[in-house]
Amino acid sequence: MRRVVLSMLLMASMVLAGCFGDGEAIITEEQQEPIWSTYTMIDSMPHEDVRMFLTVDLATNQTTNTSWAVFDKTKGGNCCEHYIATSIEGQIMNIGGEYPVYSADRAHTWDTYIPGFIPDTQCRTFVPTNEGQEGLGEGSIVQATNGDIISMSWFPYLGADLKIDKFYAILYDESEGEWKWCYNRITEPFYDRSWQVEVIGPISSSLGNGEWASVVVSNFWHQTQNAGGQISVDGLNYYPFQFPGRDGGEPSIELDLDFTDADLPAYWDVNKPHKEMRAFPVPSGGLLFPSYFDNGNAAFMDTTLSWNELEVQFPSEYCQIDRTGALHCVANSGTSFTHYMSMDGAQTWTNQTYEMGSMATQIEEWEFQANGEQDLFILNVRYQSSDGPDVDTVFHVRDYSESMAPDTLTYIGQGDLDSTSGAGNDIRFDFASLAILNDGGVVVAYHDSTDPDPLFAVELELPEA
Repeated sequence: MRRVVLSMLLMASMVLAGCFGDGEAIITEEQQEPIWSTYTMIDSMPHEDVRMFLTVDLATNQTTNTSWAVFDKTKGGNCCEHYIATSIEGQIMNIGGEYPVYSADRAHTWDTYIPGFIPDTQCRTFVPTNEGQEGLGEGSIVQATNGDIISMSWFPYLGADLKIDKFYAILYDESEGEWKWCYNRITEPFYDRSWQVEVIGPISSSLGNGEWASVVVSNFWHQTQNAGGQISVDGLNYYPFQFPGRDGGEPSIELDLDFTDADLPAYWDVNKPHKEMRAFPVPSGGLLFPSYFDNGNAAFMDTTLSWNELEVQFPSEYCQIDRTGALHCVANSGTSFTHYMSMDGAQTWTNQTYEMGSMATQIEEWEFQANGEQDLFILNVRYQSSDGPDVDTVFHVRDYSESMAPDTLTYIGQGDLDSTSGAGNDIRFDFASLAILNDGGVVVAYHDSTDPDPLFAVELELPEA
């Protein structure tokens, strides 16, 4: 453990020297108190497993240990991943496995939603999963901007017909205060973890009408073949759709993306899909895929669920709008990242670059999220280090509206395990996942040698309000 800590400290010094200014720019301890001098325990109730993770104050170059509650795959994960989200009510939601697992009290108690097999007139066929086959499912989840929770769970090749994927739509209807579910039969293999995103409504389409639509794509098909996915206007019944070709042409619409004066509700801080969805909802209605066409233009799915071309150039495929109307995009090149932010609807951009340091040889997984209410931006990076193991890191940018420079760098876990994404690997960590609670605390997935499967951690110490 001592070797790991010393290695992390060395990496921290390299990151600090190469990214956030030279030695002359670093404020000394005598000039400024470290940021954690204002920290307080946000949660006075004890957790079963609390671990101390090394944190660097990037202004003073001082280090300390901060407290995080740690959880294993029994709280919603599986062998290889967690899919973490939060709600505006403060729930932590995880559907790394078959069904949503959630906590409403900052991870002290957990409930599992297992759909009851009660016929619902909106659904076509009801097929429960096979007992004894638990652990093979995986899904996605997000809170929609009207309070509903839309989710899905994919079960590969279960039951008598081993060639048919099984897709379960799982919906929490906010207006009725109850969960619903529906089995959808997919005739083509879905093959791999889903990414899911809300299409802002009201929707009026050939598939029907609704307050919103839900788009689900397969990680495998989305990345390799641009083959489309599944779409629903009720969160229960899903139908196949195709993406447009990448050739592009004359832009078909114009769209104002400046929502900085729109007073967006808190849902916009939690409805961000996983970055691999490569899309984000638009407050005026629809869903936008930045940098989609070969000419750099964006693709836009409107409220009729039709495709359009939008002549707006984004700095990355990976973007989000938070509740302040700020547009955040993150681009990765080699072992460096650039966070771009626009406060005028993608007309102008400011940016901040993160260099992972000379000991980072390859980026394994990464994710980001912004929270406008907390004025907080988080970048989570898992990278391969030159001395062997993978290292999990979290950067906090507090008060991003004033400065995009990160305040702290936290090394999550021991950084002593080398894992690889993808089926067939003995030690797997398939994708990064993080979310931000309504009090500003971070929930983040990671993997180290203390558990054979990926873990996730909940931040316990936060700056005083």
